[in-house]
Formats: sequence, C-alpha cells, structure tokens
Amino acid sequence: MMTPYFFGYGSLVNRQTHIYSDAHVATLVGWRRRWRHIAALETAFLTVVPSETDRIDGLIAAVPGADWAALDQREMFYTRETTVGIDHGLGGDVQVQHYHSPVALNEQSDVLRPILMSYLDVVVQGYLAEHGEAGVARFFETTDGWDAPVLDDRAQPRYPRHQDLSAAERALTDQWLHKFEVRVVYSDAD
Repeated sequence: MMTPYFFGYGSLVNRQTHIYSDAHVATLVGWRRRWRHIAALETAFLTVVPSETDRIDGLIAAVPGADWAALDQREMFYTRETTVGIDHGLGGDVQVQHYHSPVALNEQSDVLRPILMSYLDVVVQGYLAEHGEAGVARFFETTDGWDAPVLDDRAQPRYPRHQDLSAAERALTDQWLHKFEVRVVYSDAD
C-alpha cells in the first residue's frame, strides 16, 4: 500500500503545528489561496480555489498508516480530495490529497470575518522556514481576500497552534500587511 500524503498551504506548512515528520516542500499547480468567511466561525481561514494561471507553494507530508482521522478532525470545515498537478522532490508516483472549503460546504458569513494575526504569523513563519522570504512574498501574492481586517491578537493569541516568533518574523508579517494595505485592528469591535 502506498503511503498517502496531504498538501498543506496554510498553517500546515509550519512543521511546528503538526506531528507529520515525513514532510517535503511542494508546489500545487492550478490553485490559489483565498480567505474564507463562514457563519460557523468568528474568524477567517485559508482555503484554495481553482486558478488556471496560478501555482502555490506548500508542504506535503505523509499520513502514517493512512490514518486520516486526526487530520480530518483538524480540518473539519474542509473537504478532502485527490490532488492533481503537484510538483515535489520525492520522485516517483505519490498519492497526495488536499483540503479545501468550497462555498457549498459551509454557510457563508454576511460580513468579512477578521484574520487572526496569530494564525497569519504561524503561516508566514512556516513559509519563511520552508520557502524563504521569496516564498513569503509568493504566499501574499497568491492569496485573495486581503480586504478583510487582521485582528492583532499577538498579546493574547487566539489561534490554538500559535507559535513564538522572533522580532524579525513578526516584522516580516507586518511589512507584507503594510504593502498590501491590510487594515489591522486591535479588538473585535474595531
């Protein structure tokens, strides 16, 4: 039986947020990221949407024993499907699946939900570690939905898998938010 892999394109790129040690950089062709806003959640989360002209960096990781239960639980607002069009350095035929949240899966929110800074910081930290500063740039450039506000929760992180960041890592996130003119708010009421 072939070991299955998942493709991570958000917080799963940060190896500190999961236990899947057999992980490798990869690129998914034909997709781009988008911030999704659903009624069931108070904050936005990343998904991917088809895009003929785009490709996104990420990470593939083996799912030991093909036991998807824990990962499916973590990704409960997503559907999982077989991935086609993935570049990786493993060589040979590798079975890869990815998670995405199609509009029909969850009731959409009538208002833009804030993006948690603690979540975004984890994503940027992962991209920096795996793909360097150029990878961080590609992350921002291949993600739609920067019109949503970012809730600065760094002092009291709300994202359950938040990580400690260096001052340089925080500054990198801040730099890209400034470049994309993203509105940063400091409370849910802003």
